[in-house]
Amino acid sequence: MIAFARTDTSLVARWWWTVDRVALLLILLLVLAGIVLTMAASPAVANRIGAPTYHFVIRQALFVIPAVLVMIGLSLLNPDQVKSAGAIGFGLFLLLLALVPVVGTEIKGARQWIGAGPIALQPSEFVRPFFCIVTAWALADARVRRNLTGYLVTVAMLVAVVGFIVAQPDFGMTMLVLGTWSIQVFVAGLPWILVALVVGGGLAGLVGGYLMLDHVASRIDRFLDPASGDNYQIMTSLSAIQNGGLIGRGPGEGLVKAVLPDAHTDFIFAVTAEEFGALACLLMIAAFGGIILRGYMRMMQERDLFVVLAVSGLLGSFGLQAFINMGVAVHLMPTTGMTLPLISYGGSSLVATAAGLGMMLALTRRRYLEGTR
Repeated sequence: MIAFARTDTSLVARWWWTVDRVALLLILLLVLAGIVLTMAASPAVANRIGAPTYHFVIRQALFVIPAVLVMIGLSLLNPDQVKSAGAIGFGLFLLLLALVPVVGTEIKGARQWIGAGPIALQPSEFVRPFFCIVTAWALADARVRRNLTGYLVTVAMLVAVVGFIVAQPDFGMTMLVLGTWSIQVFVAGLPWILVALVVGGGLAGLVGGYLMLDHVASRIDRFLDPASGDNYQIMTSLSAIQNGGLIGRGPGEGLVKAVLPDAHTDFIFAVTAEEFGALACLLMIAAFGGIILRGYMRMMQERDLFVVLAVSGLLGSFGLQAFINMGVAVHLMPTTGMTLPLISYGGSSLVATAAGLGMMLALTRRRYLEGTR
């Protein structure tokens, strides 16, 4: 049990008394749930590819260590240090994102990864939280200086990030980045002329993706008209959720993981529903909602516009990603290949999400709200 006196002025003690410990606990519980659910979903996948039974479980458990260290380390920072970390992180991972088409590894028709021995890094996952920080910094500066320069800077950064991600191609991540940026510019009070440009650009991008990318068109067509193509994954996911009922079939008793190739990543929500039931799914959703609501509640007490915009983007990105993954599993939206943050297997997703949440925890610490920076 961690215990610090309120008179203790050490860095860790001040962090303990000022960080949102409820949000931190919910995050750690979701990370723990991710290991449990990876253990439930991945052995069948590992056996299909000839890997050891607990291959994915062991790797996910190993990813947890750097993820938690990154989250705690970033949560110790003050707002100015978060800005610096955001700028450095954005520059580094944007460079890696630009290198993906050249040195990246192609998996399932998409080139999204940079391999380094047994480790594969997905730069698009990492660039997203740092993009939230630099966007918030530029937008806050634009509001203070009352000019359009900051807005134009964010548009330029958005075009660069989206351009590299579309080239992979990864339409789901593109939509997530656009959605996150839209949340931030909405909170910042985007001028109406730019609102029109954003809406028009978003619609043009959606239509362009549909017309130019066959896999995007196929997914949208199958979502709108299930009879137009193969909807095996979605139908299987829905069947698993229905079979799980209220309390599930029991740990290890699910069938969906044996037939869905991405049961441990894209469709881990279906595995949860089948083996642990609707109640477990509702508890998971409540945990996601609790993190987001607590972050926004603390943000609403903040007077620093940068903090407001950064937290809005970080929590918006986190919430949108969770909604998209669960929405796909219950057929509320087309398949996107999006992981469930903190839950799905994947080192890049876990560590990048932890980095974003670590910066969110740093920016919502009570000492900032009380003016004792």
